[in-house]
Amino acid sequence: MTEQTAHARPASARRRPHVVVVGGGFAGLSAVKELGKVDVDVTLVDRHTYNTFQPLLYQVATAGLNPGDVTYFLRATRMKQRNVSFRQGDVTGVDPVAKVVSFADGGSLDYDYLILGSGATTNYFGTPGAEANSMAIYTRAQALQLRDRIFTRLEHAAAASTGDDLTIVVVGAGPTGVEMAGALAELRNDAMSTVYPELDPRRTHIVLLEMADKVLAPFAPKLREFSARALRERGVEVRLGTAVKEVREDGVELGNGDFLKAGVVIWATGVAVPKIVGSWGLPQGRGGRITVRDDLRVEGYDNVFAAGDVAVTPDPLPQLSQPALQEGRHAARQIGALLLGRNTEPFRYRDKGTMATIGRRAAIADIKLPFGKSLRLTGSIAWLIWMFVHIQNLLANRNRLATFINLATKYFSPSRRTNPIVGDVPVFEQLTHGKPAPEVPAERTDPAAS
Repeated sequence: MTEQTAHARPASARRRPHVVVVGGGFAGLSAVKELGKVDVDVTLVDRHTYNTFQPLLYQVATAGLNPGDVTYFLRATRMKQRNVSFRQGDVTGVDPVAKVVSFADGGSLDYDYLILGSGATTNYFGTPGAEANSMAIYTRAQALQLRDRIFTRLEHAAAASTGDDLTIVVVGAGPTGVEMAGALAELRNDAMSTVYPELDPRRTHIVLLEMADKVLAPFAPKLREFSARALRERGVEVRLGTAVKEVREDGVELGNGDFLKAGVVIWATGVAVPKIVGSWGLPQGRGGRITVRDDLRVEGYDNVFAAGDVAVTPDPLPQLSQPALQEGRHAARQIGALLLGRNTEPFRYRDKGTMATIGRRAAIADIKLPFGKSLRLTGSIAWLIWMFVHIQNLLANRNRLATFINLATKYFSPSRRTNPIVGDVPVFEQLTHGKPAPEVPAERTDPAAS
């Protein structure tokens, strides 16, 4: 037996079926937790050593939360579940015939069952310059880079004292874009007049661009209208029916040919399956997502499952946290059934509803009730429900407590006492042509195999 084979599976007192779970996101961790009830050895694989609670990343990007508030150490799963081990690595290949997962470092893992929950990454829809000149908020590193870019622009504007306008453009009026625009507007409205007395808040513009004719398209009209109104009341310029033709270093060219100068462009629209998934030799459907049967087994393979954003079911579901959580749990249960000699069962999604927040005391919630009915809420009560649900869904008590304290401080304290959570900002240097010093590049993250 070679050294590599000897380390291909976790050591155990007896040979148990080995389940490899690729991806430590919502689907992957949900599967791992459910596999704690099954007599198997589990190896969780991710290129990062932590899970990121993506619904709150925009709070990190707008200086409301620490990155540690929304991240969870993946190896900590062993503290409650001893049949789990962790392997950090970039997955570069899947051989469903040999039952082997390969890594960029040359290592590999053999498996009896495989669950793919590697998630998705940002979709730029082929827009010229979008990937190079805009900033996404899909990973922790991207959120920190965006936070530092925003405060770099503010500090340089304050040091230069030129009185120039600063425009921040958010592309996409889905939940991420709406929440980001609302948080940026509150940062400007509540904090800038106190912490940046050199700057006129009226000359800092937040522009939300949306190609469709509505914000938050999946929501009911009443909720969409409330959201658009709440954004405009906070001073966000909402431009509907506006396509982005190109993103340049200094702004965006719109579909009608107009140019919108911007200091920061935030790309908050669309997700795509990482390109590396296409090299795994598995069947792919719409958007490059892995096609699965109704029991979540990959088409053509009885011991390979896919769940979450990377999978497309016969009846496609939105790429949101709830489908991912439920699919990961279901895939794990089917492995348990197969090991007991039982038949698998089709996956049935239970829609619990969706919600989004615009800012302090302004949110929307569409809560699904029995018998096909919905409870649709707006304003303060929806906002409190949003806070409770998001804090409760964090993975550890430490995360919940830290997030509660930081959000409570942000939202319930007078604005002059709110202390934005910031990082490193390059020092401004007044050069010959008045250009700021180059920014220090932040950590670059490619979520392709996370």
